Amino acid sequence: MSAGAVERDIMNRKIISVSKKRQITIPLQFYKHLNLGSEVECLLEDGKIIIQPLHRETSEFSVEILKDLVSQGYSGDELVKQFEIQSKNIKKAVTNMLEEADAIAAGEKEAANFDDIFGSED
Repeated sequence: MSAGAVERDIMNRKIISVSKKRQITIPLQFYKHLNLGSEVECLLEDGKIIIQPLHRETSEFSVEILKDLVSQGYSGDELVKQFEIQSKNIKKAVTNMLEEADAIAAGEKEAANFDDIFGSED
């Protein structure tokens, strides 16, 4: 391996600490090189944790939210404001559903059944 290759390998590898709260600090050169924002995607793959840039594409939810807001008569700055509000509400709802699913999977919470959701036919 050439000296340049060794140097590049060292530049692409850092040992970082994990806090008691399981938090890490991404080295600044990695953060800048990947142009990371306030959120990243974290994957568990082949016994490794992979942290990568989060690239969000326009979701189906976004299109449906916009259609609904336009049908309600919103436009311009008010449309943008309402879109931001609705998008945050959906993000919170999805987060809550995922947390509930994790709790059910861990046996910490019982799953709802059909009657719990829709009521019985009595």
